[in-house]
Amino acid sequence: MRKVDLATFAAAHADGATVIDVRERVEYVGGHVPGARCIPLGDLHASIRDLPRGGTVYVICASGNRSQVGADLLGRVGIDARSVAGGTAAWARAGHPLTDGSRA
Repeated sequence: MRKVDLATFAAAHADGATVIDVRERVEYVGGHVPGARCIPLGDLHASIRDLPRGGTVYVICASGNRSQVGADLLGRVGIDARSVAGGTAAWARAGHPLTDGSRA
């Protein structure tokens, strides 16, 4: 299963992990994990060639459902991708910061 818990993700994020937010842009603008790049799930396949291949990519959404689909898609093309359990909602509930606006 391509899923990580919030503590594992928080540690990876602190170390500068690559984070892809697969929510729609309007959701992303409302608040996202700092540094996360917005690639809506429907656009993910077309963006595969732009993603790093050398490390783990963390995929996040609102609650963990879309990110699981995204992580599975990336895994099928050889990218080490992990879905963040609980998503952005769990990140915020745990007291981690969110960034608003369209910039990562």
